[in-house]
Amino acid sequence: MAIISALMAGLIFGAGLLLSGMANPAKVLGFLDLTGNWDPSLAFVMIGAISISMIAFLIAAKRARSLLGLPIRLPAEKTITLRLILGSALFGMGWGLAGFCPGPALVALGAGYSKAWGFTAALVVGMGAFEWLEQAKLKAAALRDND
Repeated sequence: MAIISALMAGLIFGAGLLLSGMANPAKVLGFLDLTGNWDPSLAFVMIGAISISMIAFLIAAKRARSLLGLPIRLPAEKTITLRLILGSALFGMGWGLAGFCPGPALVALGAGYSKAWGFTAALVVGMGAFEWLEQAKLKAAALRDND
């Protein structure tokens, strides 16, 4: 049941991204172009998404299990770190340059946007590099602890 529920949620999310235009890099770049021909329509999409998410997080915070009986794991970290700020800035630069972020890029792949291939390839390489660096950092820390 959890797999079917996740599939349905993904399909609804993808359809919402397509209908809202967030899978279209030209629309996203128009939203990000504050000094040119600015398109504010995605601001309404984001306000709607944030509003619904806020309600969902408030409900989830009061529960230990989902409606499917699975454990709810909400983020526990609330500290704003340099790493968070730099990661957010890097994310924003990538979004501004490509017009994609991860979810819409995957939807755009399925919708046939050829530019999504390059972005998704870069995304996978970046995620792999991050994972490799994190593992190297953990190994180095373990070696220091064993000395």
